[in-house]
Amino acid sequence: MPQVRFFTAGESHGPMLTAILEGMPAGLPLEQADIDDELARRQTGYGAGGRMSIEKDSAYITAGLMNGLTTGAPIALTLENRDFKNWKEKNIDPITTPRPGHADLTGAVKYGYRELRLSLERASARETAARVAVGAICKKFLRTFGIEVYAYVTQIGDVQATVDYSKSFAELYQISLENELRTPDENAVEPMREKIKTVRKDQDTLGGIWEIVAVGVPPGLGSHVQWDRKLDGRIAQAMMSIHAMKGVEIGEAFANAAKSGSQVHDEIFLNEATGELYRATNRAGGLEGGITTGEPIVIRLAMKPIATVLKALGSVNLASGQAEPTTYERSDFCALPRAMPIGEAMLAVVLADALTEKLGGDSIEEMQPRFAQLKRNRLADLPMDNTPWRFGYE
Repeated sequence: MPQVRFFTAGESHGPMLTAILEGMPAGLPLEQADIDDELARRQTGYGAGGRMSIEKDSAYITAGLMNGLTTGAPIALTLENRDFKNWKEKNIDPITTPRPGHADLTGAVKYGYRELRLSLERASARETAARVAVGAICKKFLRTFGIEVYAYVTQIGDVQATVDYSKSFAELYQISLENELRTPDENAVEPMREKIKTVRKDQDTLGGIWEIVAVGVPPGLGSHVQWDRKLDGRIAQAMMSIHAMKGVEIGEAFANAAKSGSQVHDEIFLNEATGELYRATNRAGGLEGGITTGEPIVIRLAMKPIATVLKALGSVNLASGQAEPTTYERSDFCALPRAMPIGEAMLAVVLADALTEKLGGDSIEEMQPRFAQLKRNRLADLPMDNTPWRFGYE
């Protein structure tokens, strides 16, 4: 069972979202502003739809925090849905024509719904606001140990950014914060903006590609001994759980697939002056054998175009059995710039879980000296017996 895990509840147009985060140690300083700043990032970005002008998300902490410090107990959070007032006294027309790309039809098959809005309400990406709130706490926890998580856009539609990897990931992230497209390539901002304007005019939607990076992660998190303990597998599952994500790679996975092994694997070198082992490249994306290498963790995600489009798509009315075009529900034209804190949140949760698993302890005070004593990529930390041995099985 994970050490750090969370649950969310709530509907898109219901009264509120609720989240419970379990596994945070005692003694972590936490303020509402730590969470609300991340929620504000989720609500900004070019291509957003009308809902963002209604909501102003703020997390209300109702448990697990006393006197500004976490207690070690589950942390409970609620986020008001301001749009609920527009639905509270409303007679809601049923939806019986499933929209391609949504959970409308699959949800009805799964749960036996007689009205498709029941799928829509819970499957909506509105739920990600609760994830961002939880992730903000996990990011604060990781920061205590010098670990930072960043995300930025590298492609919208067919417009690709040129990412200058001679810059640090912190620098790339900072550049991305200074534009509405959340890209580290200033020259790509206007082409991306024009691309979104075009699809808006065409009553269509766009997806794209983005990178999520964690720096400062120590080597030795995760494990190779069981399939469900491999950290790359845990990360991939978390990333693919984000709404509209259809592809994930760690490091340069898809480019590496076309190369030979000698061109791909990150060679290991020794700094003889310090005794440190290092790699000149990071094509593996910070993970080998399901375990962190100490290099930055680099993830790329492919987001499909939002499935809610103004342009009607073909479908079937399940009540009448007749062919019928879909009807439009309010949505973004391109949600990718707003997704950055969601990806950061999910990676932060997985890394917080892996770090607490490695360190043990129930409080920040216990964990910090254990973190300082972790084995690193140093010869002094890796004594080798260098003697023959036998398995010894009977």
